Amino acid sequence: MEAYLDNSATTCLCPTAKEKTVEAINKYYGNPSSLHSIGTAASRQLEAARAAVAATLSCESEEIVFTNSGTLANNAAIFGAAHALKRRGNRIVTTAIEHPSVLECMKALEKEGFEVIYLKPDRYGRINRRDLMQAVNAKTVLVSMMYVNNEVGSILPVEAARAAVRAAKAPALIHCDAVQAYGKLAVKPSRLGVDLLSASGHKINGPKGVGFLYVRKGVRLAPYIFGGGQEGKVYSGTQPMPTIMGLWGAVEELPDPNIQLEKTRLLRDYFVSQAVNIDGVVINSCDEALPYIINISLPGHPSQTVLNFLSERGIYVSGGSACSKGHRSHVLTAMGLEPELTDSALRISLCRFTTKDEIDMLLCGLDAATATLRKKK
Repeated sequence: MEAYLDNSATTCLCPTAKEKTVEAINKYYGNPSSLHSIGTAASRQLEAARAAVAATLSCESEEIVFTNSGTLANNAAIFGAAHALKRRGNRIVTTAIEHPSVLECMKALEKEGFEVIYLKPDRYGRINRRDLMQAVNAKTVLVSMMYVNNEVGSILPVEAARAAVRAAKAPALIHCDAVQAYGKLAVKPSRLGVDLLSASGHKINGPKGVGFLYVRKGVRLAPYIFGGGQEGKVYSGTQPMPTIMGLWGAVEELPDPNIQLEKTRLLRDYFVSQAVNIDGVVINSCDEALPYIINISLPGHPSQTVLNFLSERGIYVSGGSACSKGHRSHVLTAMGLEPELTDSALRISLCRFTTKDEIDMLLCGLDAATATLRKKK
């Protein structure tokens, strides 16, 4: 038996996603822009997939732009919004705990002359609404804030951004990176008050190589990718039908997010109640964090050492974001955690297929790891 608990990095492909991916490869291989029957057949499937995704957000089909990943959706949103509004202001407000696909965009925009304000989190990765209100001014053209942090699971006050923009009478568009929230929370752009929202297929048991960007009707973005004008000229390029249809399949299998959330919370609470009895374990995620993500530390035991120990026993977690590649977590550092906690951090991430047996296997592995590694010192 194995325990795969690195679902925030990627998830297994669900059956319906597999079926639709293969169906696209075998049957709908045409270019959706072609005007012959094979092309129009692919185009019909493309629009059916778009409608399926739109239904999960309670938005219109034309507001969904397919991309090749959540990273590219973030890039298209951020650069597209900033460049479209650059004549109306130069301030951008984001947080210090965003995904690298947001933070690296911000660094590039700073070089172009934009002023970027990075809101600081508290010790549990939470962003203060008051700080957000104070950061947005009349020159703000973009507010970009993730819905759920990918390392500690904290839920950010995205819905407060609209009030901040209105209070400042700013021209800002509001972007939300919902990659870790989509499929796990009831994500509704209209309720959140956002103009742009990004998500990814492989975080919800769909294939890698596909994501999407919600663009509220009436919002104009400067093109990020230039080419044939596909996807409303926001993201040009021939649409990859196998991955888009795979995403459609994953969307069809999504359970009711509220019901699944409670099931996952029971697993999270069980894990935490047992983990605190393991010598030295520190829980870094707060109680109100999304229960799919649990961040812990084992002070004195480097993350990679514990990861290797667990991996040898068929237990798979991560040391933080899969995009950090072994570097010290910028999220935990921004939270003000001591180096001994940051350097020994583990991210445990669940999905709808996670079982109590996998949680028990992890608990046994952590207990064995602390005991074995302590003896080696």
